[in-house]
Amino acid sequence: MLMKEYRICMPLTVEEYRIGQLYMISKHSHEQSDRGEGVEVVQNIPFEDPTHGQGQFTEKRVYLNSKLPTWARAVVPKIFYVTEKAWNYYPYTITEYTCSFLPKFSIHIETKYEDNKGCNDNIFDTELKDQEREVCFVDIAYDEIPERYYKESEDLRYFKSEKTSRGILQEGWRDTHNPIMCSYKLVTVKFEVWGLQTRVEQFVHKVIRDVLLLGHRQAFAWVDEWIDMTLDDVRDYEKSMHEKTNIKVCLEGQEHSTTNSSSLDDIEIHDKGST
Repeated sequence: MLMKEYRICMPLTVEEYRIGQLYMISKHSHEQSDRGEGVEVVQNIPFEDPTHGQGQFTEKRVYLNSKLPTWARAVVPKIFYVTEKAWNYYPYTITEYTCSFLPKFSIHIETKYEDNKGCNDNIFDTELKDQEREVCFVDIAYDEIPERYYKESEDLRYFKSEKTSRGILQEGWRDTHNPIMCSYKLVTVKFEVWGLQTRVEQFVHKVIRDVLLLGHRQAFAWVDEWIDMTLDDVRDYEKSMHEKTNIKVCLEGQEHSTTNSSSLDDIEIHDKGST
Protein backbone atom coordinates (compact mmCIF):
# COMPACT_ATOMS: atom_id res chain seq x y z
CA MET A 1 0.00 0.00 0.00
CA LEU A 2 1.36 3.41 -1.00
CA MET A 3 -0.25 6.58 0.39
CA LYS A 4 0.33 10.17 -0.73
CA GLU A 5 -1.38 13.45 0.08
CA TYR A 6 -1.76 15.83 -2.85
CA ARG A 7 -2.46 19.54 -2.38
CA ILE A 8 -3.62 21.50 -5.42
CA CYS A 9 -4.33 25.22 -5.07
CA MET A 10 -6.68 27.13 -7.36
CA PRO A 11 -7.32 30.88 -7.91
CA LEU A 12 -10.96 30.31 -6.99
CA THR A 13 -13.16 30.02 -3.92
CA VAL A 14 -14.37 26.63 -2.67
CA GLU A 15 -17.93 27.50 -3.72
CA GLU A 16 -16.81 28.50 -7.21
CA TYR A 17 -14.82 25.31 -7.63
CA ARG A 18 -17.91 23.24 -6.83
CA ILE A 19 -19.32 24.32 -10.20
CA GLY A 20 -15.98 24.26 -11.98
CA GLN A 21 -15.05 20.70 -11.11
CA LEU A 22 -18.42 19.30 -12.25
CA TYR A 23 -18.12 21.17 -15.53
CA MET A 24 -14.49 20.10 -16.04
CA ILE A 25 -15.15 16.42 -15.33
CA SER A 26 -18.08 16.24 -17.73
CA LYS A 27 -16.36 18.11 -20.55
CA HIS A 28 -13.04 16.27 -20.12
CA SER A 29 -14.71 12.84 -20.09
CA HIS A 30 -16.54 13.66 -23.30
CA GLU A 31 -13.38 14.92 -25.01
CA GLN A 32 -11.35 11.85 -24.02
CA SER A 33 -13.98 9.26 -25.00
CA ASP A 34 -14.17 7.98 -28.55
CA ARG A 35 -15.00 4.78 -30.43
CA GLY A 36 -15.41 2.55 -27.43
CA GLU A 37 -12.67 4.20 -25.43
CA GLY A 38 -13.46 6.27 -22.39
CA VAL A 39 -15.83 6.61 -19.46
CA GLU A 40 -19.31 5.11 -19.32
CA VAL A 41 -21.66 6.65 -16.72
CA VAL A 42 -23.66 3.89 -15.01
CA GLN A 43 -25.35 5.91 -12.23
CA ASN A 44 -25.54 9.54 -11.16
CA ILE A 45 -28.14 9.96 -8.42
CA PRO A 46 -28.80 11.90 -5.19
CA PHE A 47 -27.60 10.11 -2.07
CA GLU A 48 -27.98 10.82 1.63
CA ASP A 49 -25.50 9.73 4.29
CA PRO A 50 -26.34 9.77 8.04
CA THR A 51 -22.96 11.37 8.81
CA HIS A 52 -22.25 13.61 5.82
CA GLY A 53 -25.79 14.52 4.81
CA GLN A 54 -27.12 15.08 1.30
CA GLY A 55 -24.80 14.26 -1.56
CA GLN A 56 -24.47 12.75 -5.01
CA PHE A 57 -23.45 9.18 -5.87
CA THR A 58 -21.89 8.35 -9.23
CA GLU A 59 -20.73 5.05 -10.68
CA LYS A 60 -18.67 4.92 -13.85
CA ARG A 61 -16.77 2.35 -15.88
CA VAL A 62 -13.41 3.48 -17.21
CA TYR A 63 -12.39 1.23 -20.10
CA LEU A 64 -8.65 0.64 -20.17
CA ASN A 65 -5.88 -1.06 -22.08
CA SER A 66 -4.85 0.60 -25.33
CA LYS A 67 -2.63 3.21 -23.70
CA LEU A 68 -1.19 1.20 -20.85
CA PRO A 69 2.61 0.88 -20.84
CA THR A 70 3.99 -2.13 -22.68
CA TRP A 71 4.99 -3.96 -19.50
CA ALA A 72 1.44 -3.61 -18.15
CA ARG A 73 -0.24 -4.80 -21.36
CA ALA A 74 1.80 -7.98 -21.12
CA VAL A 75 -0.03 -9.03 -17.95
CA VAL A 76 -3.45 -7.45 -18.55
CA PRO A 77 -6.28 -8.93 -20.67
CA LYS A 78 -7.40 -6.85 -23.63
CA ILE A 79 -10.94 -6.30 -22.32
CA PHE A 80 -11.32 -4.97 -18.81
CA TYR A 81 -12.45 -1.87 -17.02
CA VAL A 82 -12.02 0.05 -13.81
CA THR A 83 -15.14 0.81 -11.77
CA GLU A 84 -15.25 4.24 -10.17
CA LYS A 85 -17.65 4.90 -7.31
CA ALA A 86 -17.82 8.42 -5.90
CA TRP A 87 -19.73 9.92 -2.99
CA ASN A 88 -19.81 13.71 -3.24
CA TYR A 89 -20.74 15.55 -0.04
CA TYR A 90 -19.05 18.75 -1.14
CA PRO A 91 -16.72 20.06 0.28
CA TYR A 92 -15.92 16.44 1.25
CA THR A 93 -15.79 13.55 -1.21
CA ILE A 94 -14.80 9.90 -1.34
CA THR A 95 -13.81 8.11 -4.54
CA GLU A 96 -12.97 4.41 -4.95
CA TYR A 97 -11.59 2.48 -7.91
CA THR A 98 -11.57 -1.29 -8.39
CA CYS A 99 -10.57 -3.39 -11.38
CA SER A 100 -12.80 -5.89 -13.18
CA PHE A 101 -10.20 -8.64 -13.13
CA LEU A 102 -7.72 -7.65 -10.38
CA PRO A 103 -9.42 -8.09 -7.00
CA LYS A 104 -6.23 -7.05 -5.17
CA PHE A 105 -6.03 -3.68 -6.93
CA SER A 106 -7.78 -0.60 -5.54
CA ILE A 107 -7.47 3.17 -5.25
CA HIS A 108 -9.09 5.14 -2.44
CA ILE A 109 -9.23 8.95 -2.60
CA GLU A 110 -10.49 11.11 0.22
CA THR A 111 -10.85 14.79 -0.73
CA LYS A 112 -11.49 17.96 1.25
CA TYR A 113 -11.64 21.53 0.00
CA GLU A 114 -10.76 24.65 2.00
CA ASP A 115 -10.27 28.34 1.27
CA ASN A 116 -6.54 28.50 2.00
CA LYS A 117 -3.21 27.98 0.21
CA GLY A 118 -2.65 24.38 1.31
CA CYS A 119 -1.41 25.09 4.82
CA ASN A 120 -3.69 22.76 6.83
CA ASP A 121 -1.54 19.82 7.96
CA ASN A 122 -4.32 18.21 10.01
CA ILE A 123 -7.18 18.22 7.56
CA PHE A 124 -7.61 14.43 7.41
CA ASP A 125 -8.94 13.22 10.75
CA THR A 126 -8.96 9.48 10.04
CA GLU A 127 -7.48 6.35 11.52
CA LEU A 128 -4.78 6.67 8.84
CA LYS A 129 -3.74 10.19 9.80
CA ASP A 130 -0.60 8.98 11.60
CA GLN A 131 0.44 6.63 8.81
CA GLU A 132 3.54 7.68 6.91
CA ARG A 133 2.74 9.48 3.68
CA GLU A 134 4.37 11.94 1.33
CA VAL A 135 2.83 15.41 0.94
CA CYS A 136 2.96 16.55 -2.69
CA PHE A 137 2.11 20.10 -3.77
CA VAL A 138 0.88 20.34 -7.36
CA ASP A 139 1.34 23.72 -9.09
CA ILE A 140 -1.27 24.06 -11.84
CA ALA A 141 0.74 26.76 -13.63
CA TYR A 142 4.39 25.70 -13.36
CA ASP A 143 4.52 21.92 -12.89
CA GLU A 144 5.48 20.11 -16.09
CA ILE A 145 2.56 18.48 -17.87
CA PRO A 146 2.96 15.52 -20.28
CA GLU A 147 3.52 16.91 -23.78
CA ARG A 148 0.53 15.08 -25.26
CA TYR A 149 -1.79 17.05 -22.96
CA TYR A 150 -0.33 20.49 -23.52
CA LYS A 151 -2.56 23.15 -25.07
CA GLU A 152 -1.49 26.75 -25.39
CA SER A 153 -5.00 27.93 -24.47
CA GLU A 154 -4.69 26.04 -21.16
CA ASP A 155 -1.23 27.31 -20.26
CA LEU A 156 -1.93 29.26 -17.06
CA ARG A 157 1.38 31.13 -17.29
CA TYR A 158 -0.25 33.12 -20.10
CA PHE A 159 -4.00 32.71 -19.54
CA LYS A 160 -6.16 35.54 -18.20
CA SER A 161 -9.88 35.17 -17.57
CA GLU A 162 -11.99 37.77 -19.35
CA LYS A 163 -14.95 37.41 -16.98
CA THR A 164 -13.08 37.28 -13.64
CA SER A 165 -9.85 39.14 -14.61
CA ARG A 166 -7.88 36.42 -12.77
CA GLY A 167 -4.51 35.37 -14.15
CA ILE A 168 -1.86 35.50 -15.48
CA LEU A 169 -0.40 33.22 -12.76
CA GLN A 170 3.10 34.44 -11.98
CA GLU A 171 5.81 32.43 -10.19
CA GLY A 172 4.89 32.20 -6.51
CA TRP A 173 1.22 32.99 -7.22
CA ARG A 174 0.07 30.63 -4.45
CA ASP A 175 1.49 33.00 -1.81
CA THR A 176 -0.03 36.18 -3.22
CA HIS A 177 -3.25 35.35 -5.04
CA ASN A 178 -6.70 36.17 -3.67
CA PRO A 179 -9.05 34.35 -3.77
CA ILE A 180 -7.32 31.01 -3.30
CA MET A 181 -8.53 27.56 -2.32
CA CYS A 182 -6.92 24.16 -1.96
CA SER A 183 -8.01 20.68 -2.98
CA TYR A 184 -6.54 18.23 -0.44
CA LYS A 185 -6.46 14.62 -1.64
CA LEU A 186 -5.40 11.64 0.44
CA VAL A 187 -4.71 8.89 -2.10
CA THR A 188 -4.10 5.25 -1.18
CA VAL A 189 -3.08 2.78 -3.91
CA LYS A 190 -3.08 -0.97 -3.24
CA PHE A 191 -1.83 -3.67 -5.57
CA GLU A 192 -1.07 -6.70 -3.45
CA VAL A 193 0.65 -8.88 -6.04
CA TRP A 194 4.13 -10.11 -5.24
CA GLY A 195 6.76 -8.89 -7.65
CA LEU A 196 4.62 -6.14 -9.15
CA GLN A 197 3.30 -4.24 -6.12
CA THR A 198 5.87 -1.46 -5.86
CA ARG A 199 6.15 -0.86 -9.58
CA VAL A 200 2.39 -0.71 -10.16
CA GLU A 201 1.66 1.46 -7.12
CA GLN A 202 4.34 3.97 -8.10
CA PHE A 203 3.12 4.02 -11.71
CA VAL A 204 -0.50 4.61 -10.63
CA HIS A 205 0.53 7.50 -8.38
CA LYS A 206 2.41 9.10 -11.29
CA VAL A 207 -0.71 8.81 -13.44
CA ILE A 208 -2.88 10.24 -10.67
CA ARG A 209 -0.59 13.24 -10.27
CA ASP A 210 -0.66 13.92 -14.02
CA VAL A 211 -4.45 13.62 -14.06
CA LEU A 212 -4.87 15.95 -11.09
CA LEU A 213 -2.59 18.50 -12.73
CA LEU A 214 -4.43 18.36 -16.05
CA GLY A 215 -7.92 18.43 -14.53
CA HIS A 216 -7.28 21.38 -12.26
CA ARG A 217 -5.53 23.31 -15.04
CA GLN A 218 -8.55 22.80 -17.27
CA ALA A 219 -11.03 23.77 -14.54
CA PHE A 220 -9.44 27.22 -14.36
CA ALA A 221 -8.63 27.56 -18.07
CA TRP A 222 -12.35 26.98 -18.79
CA VAL A 223 -13.54 29.35 -16.04
CA ASP A 224 -15.19 31.75 -18.48
CA GLU A 225 -17.34 28.87 -19.75
CA TRP A 226 -18.78 27.94 -16.33
CA ILE A 227 -18.40 30.91 -13.97
CA ASP A 228 -21.95 32.16 -14.66
CA MET A 229 -23.55 28.73 -14.12
CA THR A 230 -25.65 27.80 -11.11
CA LEU A 231 -25.53 24.33 -9.53
CA ASP A 232 -28.73 23.44 -11.38
CA ASP A 233 -27.20 24.67 -14.65
CA VAL A 234 -24.11 22.53 -14.27
CA ARG A 235 -26.17 19.46 -13.25
CA ASP A 236 -28.15 19.85 -16.48
CA TYR A 237 -24.91 20.21 -18.43
CA GLU A 238 -23.49 17.16 -16.65
CA LYS A 239 -26.54 15.05 -17.53
CA SER A 240 -26.41 16.11 -21.17
CA MET A 241 -22.69 15.39 -21.48
CA HIS A 242 -23.04 12.00 -19.76
CA GLU A 243 -25.64 10.96 -22.33
CA LYS A 244 -23.44 12.08 -25.22
CA THR A 245 -20.37 10.41 -23.73
CA ASN A 246 -22.16 7.09 -23.22
CA ILE A 247 -23.13 7.13 -26.89
CA LYS A 248 -19.50 7.68 -27.90
CA VAL A 249 -18.24 4.91 -25.62
CA CYS A 250 -20.93 2.28 -26.19
CA LEU A 251 -22.58 2.78 -29.57
CA GLU A 252 -19.66 4.13 -31.58
CA GLY A 253 -17.47 1.42 -30.12
CA GLN A 254 -19.83 -1.26 -31.44
CA GLU A 255 -20.09 0.37 -34.86
CA HIS A 256 -16.32 0.44 -35.26
CA SER A 257 -15.87 -3.02 -33.73
CA THR A 258 -13.19 -1.77 -31.43
CA THR A 259 -12.15 -3.11 -28.09
CA ASN A 260 -13.51 -1.16 -25.15
CA SER A 261 -10.43 0.54 -23.77
CA SER A 262 -9.14 3.88 -22.63
CA SER A 263 -6.26 5.67 -21.11
CA LEU A 264 -5.38 5.07 -17.50
CA ASP A 265 -5.13 8.85 -17.48
CA ASP A 266 -8.94 9.04 -17.40
CA ILE A 267 -9.03 7.62 -13.89
CA GLU A 268 -8.70 10.99 -12.44
CA ILE A 269 -9.85 12.65 -12.91
CA HIS A 270 -13.04 11.72 -11.91
CA ASP A 271 -12.47 13.05 -8.70
CA LYS A 272 -15.67 14.59 -8.38
CA GLY A 273 -16.35 13.13 -6.29
CA SER A 274 -13.52 13.28 -7.23
CA THR A 275 -9.65 12.51 -8.78
